[in-house]
Amino acid sequence: MKLAKFAKTGAVVALSAIFLAACGKSSNESTADKQVLNWSESAELPTMDLSKATDTVSFSQLNNSLEGLYRIGKNAKIEPGIATKTTVSNDGLTYTFDLRKNAKWSNGDKVTAKDFVYSWQRTVDPKTGSQYAYLFEGIKNATAVMNGEKQPSELGIKADGDYKLVVTLEKNVPYFRLLMGFPAFFPQNQKAVEEYGSKYGTASKYMVYNGPFVLEGWTGSNLSWKLTKNKNYWDKDKVKLNTINYSVNKSSSTAYNLYQSGKVDATALGAEQAKQLKGQTGYLTRKEATTFYLQFNQTKAEFQNLKIRQAISKAVDRDQYVKQVLAGASTPAKGFVSSGLAERNGKDFADAAYVKSGVDYNKAEAKKLFDEGLKELGRDKLEFQILSDDTDGGKKTTEFLQSALTETFGSDKVKITVSNVPFKTRLARSDAGDFDVVMTAWGADFSDPISFLDLMTSDNAQNDGKWKNEEYDRLIEASKTTDVNDPAKRWDDMVKAEKILMENQGVAPIYQRAQPWMIKPSVKNIIYNSAGASYNFKEAYISGN
Repeated sequence: MKLAKFAKTGAVVALSAIFLAACGKSSNESTADKQVLNWSESAELPTMDLSKATDTVSFSQLNNSLEGLYRIGKNAKIEPGIATKTTVSNDGLTYTFDLRKNAKWSNGDKVTAKDFVYSWQRTVDPKTGSQYAYLFEGIKNATAVMNGEKQPSELGIKADGDYKLVVTLEKNVPYFRLLMGFPAFFPQNQKAVEEYGSKYGTASKYMVYNGPFVLEGWTGSNLSWKLTKNKNYWDKDKVKLNTINYSVNKSSSTAYNLYQSGKVDATALGAEQAKQLKGQTGYLTRKEATTFYLQFNQTKAEFQNLKIRQAISKAVDRDQYVKQVLAGASTPAKGFVSSGLAERNGKDFADAAYVKSGVDYNKAEAKKLFDEGLKELGRDKLEFQILSDDTDGGKKTTEFLQSALTETFGSDKVKITVSNVPFKTRLARSDAGDFDVVMTAWGADFSDPISFLDLMTSDNAQNDGKWKNEEYDRLIEASKTTDVNDPAKRWDDMVKAEKILMENQGVAPIYQRAQPWMIKPSVKNIIYNSAGASYNFKEAYISGN
C-alpha cells in the first residue's frame, strides 16, 4: 500500500515522529483509569473513503473504525469480524458467509450483506476511480467491470437476505481470506455515501462506522483527530481504550522530547536517538513488509534510458544510507519484494529472486553507465528533481541522495534539486505523474509476493512511474490464472518477474523498513502485523502496573 499500497507511506516514516502514549498526567494509574492513548502520526490523513484510500495512515484509521468479514489478528491470524461462519464450495470458487445479526453502524443502522455488495460494486466501478480495484481481480466479472465491459451489478457478489453473503470467484485466489481482512473489502453504508455525496469520507462527520472506534474531530485538513470507543460495536466489551488521540508531528526530535519529559509513553526514534538508546529497556524495532525505493518517471526520455536508471541505482550506497540516515534499524533492500514476506521449501522469496546488479553499490560502474546514458540521449548534462516528504527523514534522504549522485556523476554533468512536500501532496503529485524521481514506498497488503509484484504491471493504477515490460505482465498474469493452482509454477512465475524488474531497473529499491521505538511497558496488547493494515487497537489498553 502506499506509504503508502499498505498503498505509499510518508517517506522514511521510520524517522518520523510516530509515538503512542497515555494522555493526561504521566502516572500509569491515572492513564490506566482513563484508558486514553496518545498517538503521533508522521503524516496527514488523506481520506476515509475506503474505495479511494491508498496509504498507511488512511488504512490504519479505517482498520480501527470499520470492520469487514474478518479481522486480522496477531501474526496475521484470521479472526471473526462480521462473518460468523464461512462455507467454501468443493471447487473453491464459491464462498458463503453467514453474518452476525448484532452488528450495527454508528448511526444505528444494521450491518447487512447488502452493505458489502454495495461497497464492492462501488469500488470496482470505473466511475469511482479506485486505485485498489485491481485487488478484486479473480472475483467473477471484476476485470470486465473495471474495464467498463460489464455493469457493477454483475460483480460476483450477492446478498441472500440480510445475513448471508455469497461471493463467486472466476479462479482460485490463494490469499482470498487475507483479503477479506483488508479495509478495501470492508462494507459501506449506502445511505451515508449517497447522503454525503462528494463530501463522503472527507471529514469525520461525513462518515459512519461499524468498527471498535469512531473517528472524531477530523476536518479533512487538520493535523489532529481522535478515535473514540464505538458504543454500537457488536464486541464493545473487549474494547478497553476509550480514546486514541492522534496528532501529526513531522519532527522525531519533538516526539522524543515529549517522551523524555514523561508526556508520552512511546516514540519512534531518529537516527542519533536510536544509536544512543539501542539495547536499553523499552527499545524495540518493528520490522515491516515495506520497501522504500526510487521510482523513475519513465514517460520522460531520460528515465526511459536503462543506463541512466542503473547509474542512479548503483550510485547509492545502501549500507551507508541505512547507517547514516536510519541508524541501522532498517536493512538494505535485496529487491522490490521485502524479505520475510513469503517462502517456499524453506527459501525466502527475496533470496530466490535476488539480482545483485539491481541493488549493488558501484561508484565506478555508475559513472560509466551515466556517461554512456548521456551519450545515448545526446546530452552533455542531466537536470532532474528528487521528490520526497517534508519529514525529518524525508529531508535527510533527499540530502543524502543529492550528495551521493552529484559526487558520483560530477556537478558538470548533473544538476539535482530536491522537493520536500507534505505526504498528501507527494501522493497527489506521484499519482498525477508530476515528478522526475520520487522516494516512495510500498507495504504489502497481505503476505504474498503478488502484493508487491502486481503494482508494477503496465496497467496498474499505482504504477506511477509507468514502467512496462510485456514478459513481466505475462508472468504476473500466469501466476494469477493458468498457474494459480500449481504452487511451484506460480512461485517460479513471480521469481522470474521480480528478476526482470530488477534486471531492467524498473525501480531502484533502497531499504526495507524497520522502525526503532522506545515504548513504556504500560502500553499493552497492540496487535501489529508487518503486512496489511499494520495496527489493530481493538483490545489494546493501558496497564496500571
